[in-house]
Amino acid sequence: MLLKFTKMHGLGNDFMVVDLVSQRAKIFPDQVRELADRNFGIGFDQLLIVEPPTDPDMDFKYRIFNADGSEVEQCGNGARCFARFVYDKRLTSKKTINVETRGGNIQLNLTDDGVTVDMGIPHLLPESIPFIADQQQEKYLLEVEGEAFSIGAVSMGNPHGVLLVDDVNNAPVDSLGPKIENHERFPNRVNVGFMQVVSRNEVRLRVHERGAGETLACGTGACAAVVAGRLQGLLDEMVEVHLPGGTLKIQWAGEDKPVMMTGPTARVFEGQIYL
Repeated sequence: MLLKFTKMHGLGNDFMVVDLVSQRAKIFPDQVRELADRNFGIGFDQLLIVEPPTDPDMDFKYRIFNADGSEVEQCGNGARCFARFVYDKRLTSKKTINVETRGGNIQLNLTDDGVTVDMGIPHLLPESIPFIADQQQEKYLLEVEGEAFSIGAVSMGNPHGVLLVDDVNNAPVDSLGPKIENHERFPNRVNVGFMQVVSRNEVRLRVHERGAGETLACGTGACAAVVAGRLQGLLDEMVEVHLPGGTLKIQWAGEDKPVMMTGPTARVFEGQIYL
């Protein structure tokens, strides 16, 4: 089977994007892992699949697979690339695109400044993240190998734990990230953000993603970090989030309001591969 694809990235968070509206294929987890291999495959953080919607009110269905083959609920940088892909490939002429995802429906808006994504209202109740806790709190104590860490817990359609650090450059992303990712209090595992607050309108962030490790940028991680910081009284409504791959603009007006994310996309190359 010959499969056409596009390689894209959002701030260095890179994707293989496949149109399964005009093509027919089924991609299995072991094939995802092979394709994701940066030495023997194409190489990417996530595989993004465009499908016809099951909801008649939506324009497309958007599926996301991590490099380890696991399917996840949401990916913010991927959502921006998704919008640019379907527009550039003339799968739609709309600049406001409604998309069905495993983590809920989202709206994508193409603008002169990039793509703005309405990421929806963040989920804060522990059972909706999911996170094991007796009640909702602004931050929780999480014990890891006998040491207690204070974290914020948020779902942006996918689960996030957010830790405050003094210096993001020296944060223990590689060592602590996997331990929190697989902590028993996160039944579906978790993405782990390490956030340094620079000012009320600016943070620096590194993210260990489920099934992918540290990536150059994580859109849902940036949203979750701002939500966690706002809940703790540290940030204002508009925040620039500086990630290793670049900067995202995140806006959140508060509880019961959607999180808005704006950032760039880039196409790297077109290709085709036999599966």
